[in-house]
Amino acid sequence: MFCPSCGYPNRYDARYCRSCSARLPDELRAAQHSPGIAAVLSFFWCGLGQIYNGQIGKGLAMIAAYAVSWWMMWLVIGFITTPILWVWGIYDAYRTAERRNRRLAGVT
Repeated sequence: MFCPSCGYPNRYDARYCRSCSARLPDELRAAQHSPGIAAVLSFFWCGLGQIYNGQIGKGLAMIAAYAVSWWMMWLVIGFITTPILWVWGIYDAYRTAERRNRRLAGVT
């Protein structure tokens, strides 16, 4: 969570800013999503991190693409596309949660 006063990145569940000691608003903390949880969800099932972030369509599309990629392992191309989709899904879920939290905190 980013402090609305100084912009310092704090832990997701922090109540006070570690930099300026300002109280972090409860509604901001409740509305934010943890980038770590988003990444872990995508680690275990590609697309779940996107669904956690509120990107339902993107998450479902990634789940479908990942399933097709697994099926394409019979054609050998899946051995290339499956790890790429998996790593990209983890990275995208993490970065999307971070961007969303910055936007909610008013930090650009």
